[in-house]
Amino acid sequence: MTAAEIRQSFLDFFREKQHTIVPSASLLPQSPGLLFTNAGMNPFVPYFLGVEKAPYDPPRAVDTQKCIRAGGKHNDLEDVGYDTYHHTFFEMLGNWSFGNYFKKEAIQWAWELVVERWGLPAHRLHASVYAPKAGDPGEFDQESWDIWAELFLSKGCDPNVQIVNGNVKDNFWMMGETGPCGPCSELHVNLTPAGDPMEGRLLVNNDSDLCIEIWNLVFIQYNAEADGSFRELPAKHIDTGMGFERACSIIQGTKGFTDFSQKPSNYATDVFMPIFRKIEELSGKAYVNVYPALGADRSVFDEEMKTAIAFRVIADHLRTLSFSIADGIMPGNNGRNYVLRRILRRAVRYGRQLGFSGEKPFFGALVETLVAEMGDAFPELKNRQDTVRATLEQEEASFNQTLDRGLKRFEDALPDVKDNTLSGDDAFELYDTYGFPVDLTELLCAERGLKIDTARFEALMEEQRERARAAQKSTVVRALDISTDAVTSFTGFDADEAEATVLEVHPQEDALFVITDATPFYAEMGGQAGDTGTLVFGDQEIAITGVQQVGKARAHIVDNSTSVKPGDKVTLKLDAVRRRPIEAHHTATHLLHWALHEVVSKDAAQQGSSVDENRLRFDFNSGAVTPEQIETMEEKVNAAIKANDAVSWKEVQHASIKGRPDIMQFFGDKYGEFVRVVQIGGGRGDLTGYSMELCGGTHVRNTGEIGLFKIKSEGAIASGVRRIEAVCGENAWAYLNEAVEKWDSDLKAAREKLKAANEKLASIGEAPVSVNDFPHIMGAMLVERADIAELNATFNHGARTLEETKEAAVEAEKRFKKLQAGAAAKQADAALAELIAAGGAIVATFEADASLLQELLNGMKKQGFTGAGFVIVDDGDKLHLGAYCGDAAQAAGHKAGDILRDLAAIAGGKGGGKADQARGAAPDRSKLAEIEAAAKAKLA
Repeated sequence: MTAAEIRQSFLDFFREKQHTIVPSASLLPQSPGLLFTNAGMNPFVPYFLGVEKAPYDPPRAVDTQKCIRAGGKHNDLEDVGYDTYHHTFFEMLGNWSFGNYFKKEAIQWAWELVVERWGLPAHRLHASVYAPKAGDPGEFDQESWDIWAELFLSKGCDPNVQIVNGNVKDNFWMMGETGPCGPCSELHVNLTPAGDPMEGRLLVNNDSDLCIEIWNLVFIQYNAEADGSFRELPAKHIDTGMGFERACSIIQGTKGFTDFSQKPSNYATDVFMPIFRKIEELSGKAYVNVYPALGADRSVFDEEMKTAIAFRVIADHLRTLSFSIADGIMPGNNGRNYVLRRILRRAVRYGRQLGFSGEKPFFGALVETLVAEMGDAFPELKNRQDTVRATLEQEEASFNQTLDRGLKRFEDALPDVKDNTLSGDDAFELYDTYGFPVDLTELLCAERGLKIDTARFEALMEEQRERARAAQKSTVVRALDISTDAVTSFTGFDADEAEATVLEVHPQEDALFVITDATPFYAEMGGQAGDTGTLVFGDQEIAITGVQQVGKARAHIVDNSTSVKPGDKVTLKLDAVRRRPIEAHHTATHLLHWALHEVVSKDAAQQGSSVDENRLRFDFNSGAVTPEQIETMEEKVNAAIKANDAVSWKEVQHASIKGRPDIMQFFGDKYGEFVRVVQIGGGRGDLTGYSMELCGGTHVRNTGEIGLFKIKSEGAIASGVRRIEAVCGENAWAYLNEAVEKWDSDLKAAREKLKAANEKLASIGEAPVSVNDFPHIMGAMLVERADIAELNATFNHGARTLEETKEAAVEAEKRFKKLQAGAAAKQADAALAELIAAGGAIVATFEADASLLQELLNGMKKQGFTGAGFVIVDDGDKLHLGAYCGDAAQAAGHKAGDILRDLAAIAGGKGGGKADQARGAAPDRSKLAEIEAAAKAKLA
């Protein structure tokens, strides 16, 4: 079975057992104690605790859950690539009962699927049951032992051999330090060639890759409390987790449980091999499925082993990062975001092992392959493909800027190493200056048989944290280095001008700060940009470039040549043309906050905002927001704008509105005695609006003044924090017109690619690939459109057309290449037959797609060629090179890997492989004749 068939087989089996198939939850966990969703049970915790009722009838579910274990209690990061089965990202197949069935059904159905339906020989299956020691929670799980015993006896197996007792570490499952938990029964598969049950029994839970845990049946009956106690849950539940990658490994690696002569590996399955093939294509290096011995010294690995580990680490980390970004978790500097950045930087560094560099980035180019393999099962990956690739490319480019310098700094530090220990100061410098996560430095050290002075490193880290804390406490952001007891009355809520008296003038190095008794100018605070405008003094109009709060006064910043003095009468005029869009964006932010609560979650709390004349930015805590939710919020905000609802404000005593959930209050007791409530809707100032927030900023008088509202972007910016950027009024129309022009340009380019690909198909007599067309939109036409739903429908239609056209072009190109490769393969078989019949070594060149190379190498083996051969496939972009050495050639001292490396170097290429086959690529096509001549001389 393929991986996709195995996944579907699991889901279909439990659907037959009346389970509802549910989609995977986000990798952003609901539990605040988790970095990532790390187990299948995470999304169902409220059902286990009894605080929510499971919405399934009957209350059973089945799913495949995306999981990451790369931080916190469950962390497999350091093991990735070094064995056959550890990953940071994996799928957990699971079936669930929420107070419905319990141990008997869970165990019997597990047996039915694995033994009866999939065909695993019963004597190769070991079940473990919970056997606590004194002081451990719960008691010996006799019930599970008896159920398993009956099943094993039915197949003629000895239960005393097949069933193993497990301790609290192995057979009592906990999600974290607190939360639902209980005893569990694990299924282990004996992968030894002989399959001796006594041998397999000794390997259970002993870190052997010849006896792998494949499925864990957890019997949820307790809740682990913060004080260390275990509380009985109101109902008993079933939580099972089968490692999808492990299931694929065992089924595919044993040819459906029929051949145990080779040790299975998760990586030698169609879950990973397509990614490996893409890495081979990009790097010119070949993947070999070899693994180091357990606990082997990493400093003595040969190039083949290092290359194999690099392939596996990169493929694993690609999956972790791509799925995280698709769920809105972005690489960053804190918490789970920093875990992702560490993982990405590890992958980039391992890329150096494969020849990738700052001049040859690679990571983003792997996304398309991953999406092709997993996008159907996880549509969010396909929907966010462009964002995933762009993020990976940006992060890789950023780290590449310092990676080479950091590696050089690491090498420079090696002569000073004492007692095989890199100093903590050097490790800290690599972290602080070059962005090396400490685990990356540990990796570099392990490859050289070194360790790090971690105590010194942690001491330096703590010093840095303390400096940051001290700076945060001692730094006071002041408008200017003056003090004043003056008070300025703000009139800008209702007026754009004010007659004022100058109270104080404070000359500074490059400006003059003028404090007046009144002003319409808003000083930047609360996220709203400050005003600009003019100060009129006599017949002078003096530009005010900014205004800042100083105590209870406001200081206007003007040129230091201005001659005003205390007592002068001036007129202050703010730039109303600039202020109006600021107000529109500010009021739109309130409407957005209201719509967010209506559409996404009442718990989505504001984490910051910024409004100016060009756009608004709103940060909030939440999980990923769907495109459909974005559109719904836009429609709600624009409906409020169209309704022209009143915007009003009222000064009230803070005590009178404390505790009112309908009035947004963000800073609690930090408010003064009186506060200003801005409301939208309701009667003016009567605190009955549908949107009400404490706010000291300026706003429009009616929502109709905002004009069109359009969200430009939405995404994660930090752990659990997301950001929306939007535009209003003329800024919105300008954005839409620019978007249309770009869409129009992109569509034209996509049509040209489709046309070119179809012309290739026509050249070999094949039908073209067609796509539903959508007429061009002229930017000017958008100005006449006022309904956001119609606008979004138009844009979505256009976006679909663009995407379909791109996909059609790709499909046409792939079809052409496949047909071309197929035809070339037939020609190659015939050509190889002639070349083999002619006798001697084979040196031949073909003009075809790169996929032909492996066909040629396989063809020589298939046709029983025992000599040496060197084949070149010129795809018009680069030379793809393959070396082959049959038994006779090897006996004569030829090795395909050596031949490939020597010849590829002629054209600036690389490659490698084993003695019988090797592959590589070279960029300099002008060296084709030279390579051919050298190959003939070498193989003569």
